[in-house]
Amino acid sequence: MILKLRDLKALALAGLIAAGLCVQSGTAKAAGTEELIVAGGCFWCVESDFESVKGVKEVISGYTGGTKKDPSYRDVTKGGTGHYEAAKIIYNPSKVSREQLLHMFFRSVDPTDAGGQFCDRGDSYRTAVFVSNSAEKQLAEVEKAEAQAVLGKKIVTPILDTSTFYPAEDYHQDYYKGKKIVVTRFGPKKQSEAYKRYRQACGRDARVQQLWGSEAPFTAKY
Repeated sequence: MILKLRDLKALALAGLIAAGLCVQSGTAKAAGTEELIVAGGCFWCVESDFESVKGVKEVISGYTGGTKKDPSYRDVTKGGTGHYEAAKIIYNPSKVSREQLLHMFFRSVDPTDAGGQFCDRGDSYRTAVFVSNSAEKQLAEVEKAEAQAVLGKKIVTPILDTSTFYPAEDYHQDYYKGKKIVVTRFGPKKQSEAYKRYRQACGRDARVQQLWGSEAPFTAKY
């Protein structure tokens, strides 16, 4: 099984190289960078996790996969637009590969949960991987199958075609390291502290650790 997955992965990687990947979703990227869009529940958490990865230049929180043009956070979270809370990972492929990022992504979420992630429930908090061509899709499917084999449970994370990605409001970008004082159920806190309290209370890392154990790439940070 693993040998077959590795063979498929090699073919997918060859396809990615052949495709060039110099442009995705009709948008030119900065020289030397590529993009991966994923949905992993709270986009603050996905941004925090992947901005710590060597080779990742930036992660942008946003919305994708829905029908409403330029939705707001309120539009998305109240439901009905079809959008996911998503993150656009901009990375240097000479330092970290798409394969590595997908490997980490599946192990940084609960991909067995079809109803949201951790304490965040509803369609906008579901997991997904977004792809722009057949080679990206094949690689994502192989990584999904490998993660499912390791986990021993059905992974429900879909592989979806890329659609328009709308950056979230400025307030959400880099929230995890923000210095602005916000009012929370824990009292007034800096955004960075409020984020840590939220993440712990939501049970994200506890659940990921329970599922993935030593395979979890980010839980040691918290």
